[in-house]
Amino acid sequence: QVQLVESGGGLVQAGGSLRLSCVASGSTFRLNTVGWYRQAPGKQRELVARFRSVDTTDYADSVKGRFTISRDNAKNTVYLQMNSLKPEDTAVYYCYVNAWVGDVARNFWGQGTQVTVSS
Repeated sequence: QVQLVESGGGLVQAGGSLRLSCVASGSTFRLNTVGWYRQAPGKQRELVARFRSVDTTDYADSVKGRFTISRDNAKNTVYLQMNSLKPEDTAVYYCYVNAWVGDVARNFWGQGTQVTVSS
């Protein structure tokens, strides 16, 4: 199993910045895809940013140029730097990993961290 612990959410004014962190821990595993999703009230969960491979990233159009995903493989940690935040970025942000656990690739989700952007 892989446990994901997110941190860094909070309340910020529009135009401000936050950095989310997600630490993966557990028994022997090897990370594949890692990323961040978000879910606003009444809306479906959507992709924010991800590493599709070691050095290939994808971003939602709504966050391109404002958000940056990064990872520290030695620490099994993925980050999301969020700049120029807008009220529409308000959501619960979830860390996601696909990891090899033994010979099986499995998906894991964090518990979510609330990001609230005030106007």
